[in-house]
Amino acid sequence: MKTCPIPEEGKPDSEQILRMKEILASLPDDKKLETHSNKLKALSDVTRLKILYLLTDKELCVCEIIYALNKPQSSISHHLNILKNSGFITGRKEGVWIHYRLTDPKITDLVSELIATIE
Repeated sequence: MKTCPIPEEGKPDSEQILRMKEILASLPDDKKLETHSNKLKALSDVTRLKILYLLTDKELCVCEIIYALNKPQSSISHHLNILKNSGFITGRKEGVWIHYRLTDPKITDLVSELIATIE
């Protein structure tokens, strides 16, 4: 079993403490990190990932997304709202239906990179 790198005095050396403080100081504030965390949580669902990939090429009507994923309208609407509130997609109303698109076309590329990194 490896031993803890902290010396017997029970705390890291001053250089290590300084490095850790510099890392923490370079991070966004807690409110911003909370926002980032919530956006990442929005990506932690299979249905939402599928919706993002469906929207890669073009804007889709919610009815098309429902048909493609073969899920109830209420379920799809729930997932679309999470993605919309997280800033990944935007919608525009046309008649009784809402048409959704990615807010940035690079979103699915970033998601693919993230997935490739953790595989």
